[in-house]
Amino acid sequence: MLGLSVLIPVYNRPVMELTNALLAQVPQWPGPVEIYLLDDGSEENCRRLNRPLGALPGVRYQELPRNVGRAAVRNQLAAGALHGWLLLLDNTGQLPNGQFLARYAAALGAAPVLAGGVSYAPGPPANPALRLRWRYGQAREVRPAAQRQAAPYGQLLINNLLISRELLLRFPLDETLRGYGHEDTQLGWQLAAAAVPVLHLDNPVRHVGLETAAAFLEKSEQAVRNLAQLLRENRVGPDARLVQVARRLRRVGLAPAARVALGAAAPALRRHLLGPRPTLAALDALKLLWLLRALAA
Repeated sequence: MLGLSVLIPVYNRPVMELTNALLAQVPQWPGPVEIYLLDDGSEENCRRLNRPLGALPGVRYQELPRNVGRAAVRNQLAAGALHGWLLLLDNTGQLPNGQFLARYAAALGAAPVLAGGVSYAPGPPANPALRLRWRYGQAREVRPAAQRQAAPYGQLLINNLLISRELLLRFPLDETLRGYGHEDTQLGWQLAAAAVPVLHLDNPVRHVGLETAAAFLEKSEQAVRNLAQLLRENRVGPDARLVQVARRLRRVGLAPAARVALGAAAPALRRHLLGPRPTLAALDALKLLWLLRALAA
């Protein structure tokens, strides 16, 4: 069980820097290590940049003929992995320092799931179009390990998660969720239901692939539709604040009025979020509108 497969789905990003940083840390792991890159339908110019990585010792690089999505590509990586421990990373990640694998190795045996967390640049990006995604990451995703451990199953991110291969094959990511969002929510709920221990560590990767506000809003709306699907099928817990507010409005009969009011405000909210000083309160209002509409459909 000491072998490690680092699984990285690749989509329209060069991953040479991340791969080389991981290779430099391979001696820190007490067993064999592979870095398994699976391209999920990237454009040809990106594939040309990444293909030479497959010639490096300890690296496997493969390509899918078409894009299959976030859950399916990770499930394929897990199925094809050679070793018993799987480290799930995104191609937007950057290692924090030279001891990233060493910290995971030191925690082996403490739990079958280890979550390292995520970090962002300390200051906002110069490009105003990227500030919404940065602000969201700083406010909603960056958490010290002790805070994440207080609600261990609700703070999982499939970017930077060390999990036994047996567990991920037993609880594969949900491929019925379309596009982006909440695969990790569903995984956390499954692990909680099975009482699988999860240990959170202070071992974050830096998220460096910020989307524009327009792209992030599109992904966020898709994620809310996925959340509504999970709720309708009783496949996720109701602990998220967004879910609690939506259910409270529905319970007291105010959901239709809230949809009308939020729908009227939606164009102004969107313009604000696409501007240079977006606020998360505006994003929360839009997400509540999307969730109420999806649950009413």
